[in-house]
Amino acid sequence: MSDARVIPFPPEDRSGPAGAESAASGSEEPGLSDALRDAIGARGRDLDRKAAGALAFLRRRVSGEYEVDEFGADPDLTDHVLLAPFRPLYDHWFRVEMRGEENVPAEGAGLVVGNHSGTIPLDAIMTMLALRDHHPAQRRLRPLGADLVFGLPFVGEYARKAGVTLACAPDAERLLTGGELVGVWPEGYKGIGKPFRDRYKLQRFGRGGFVAAALRTGAPILPTAVVGAEETYPVIGNSRTLARVLGVPYLPLTPTFPWLGPLGLVPLPSKWLIEFGRPIPTDHYPEGSADDPALVFEVADQVREVIQQTLYRLLMQRRSVFT
Repeated sequence: MSDARVIPFPPEDRSGPAGAESAASGSEEPGLSDALRDAIGARGRDLDRKAAGALAFLRRRVSGEYEVDEFGADPDLTDHVLLAPFRPLYDHWFRVEMRGEENVPAEGAGLVVGNHSGTIPLDAIMTMLALRDHHPAQRRLRPLGADLVFGLPFVGEYARKAGVTLACAPDAERLLTGGELVGVWPEGYKGIGKPFRDRYKLQRFGRGGFVAAALRTGAPILPTAVVGAEETYPVIGNSRTLARVLGVPYLPLTPTFPWLGPLGLVPLPSKWLIEFGRPIPTDHYPEGSADDPALVFEVADQVREVIQQTLYRLLMQRRSVFT
């Protein structure tokens, strides 16, 4: 038998579409696999960390290794339980953007003074989360609440444990003297219950009691503007008769409440901006300045004007209500 003759084939052209596709798929698959593996690993580590944190929290509650201060605040319970349901609202529903965090001192006393709106005072809770979760120093805000807050079943106890304190001069001054970051919303019910047509128009700041507390303790005042809360529950009416029967300052009527029942309590997903302004110092005023009504009113009016102008500026920068 004669020797077999080898028929040469031309070299495979790997520069064609098939070769390129094969090479591309070969180079990308390991990358995708690595990325997926890293994502799964990160997710697993995050779950492990949360599980370990939950177990540690339960251990502290069972053993009693947690602290409650003289005002009834329970920081451990606040961080792990009381604020937890609101974090998805902050991150994903309202998509809160914080600005001016460098104006909030990393330590020591400060009086955060903000505009109040939104029918339900979610602005106070979102401000607490902004400072606790997103400020570099993870500052804990101690809000001052009205008498009605502590008279409501369950709500009063919840608020007390979350760090809310009665809005009175002695308590405010004790907190500030102790180096706490205190929050106050001087518009009160006039702010959160105002009709939608008056949105972002600041109401009166009362008698300026917050200024007197700052003057007595030398704490800086931090004017704070919140945009977005006005659109969560647009108030189109107020049932004054039912409000008197229930003993509440107002009973709002919105486009969804009470017409949709419990669904009407779901806030609209407006885009939020929280900006902390430059501190207004108070430690340079002479002793006894807190007893000068004219000075107290002047400083309160200055704070109010700063917040109002900041609101106008933020509204001009906002692209739309929901983005």
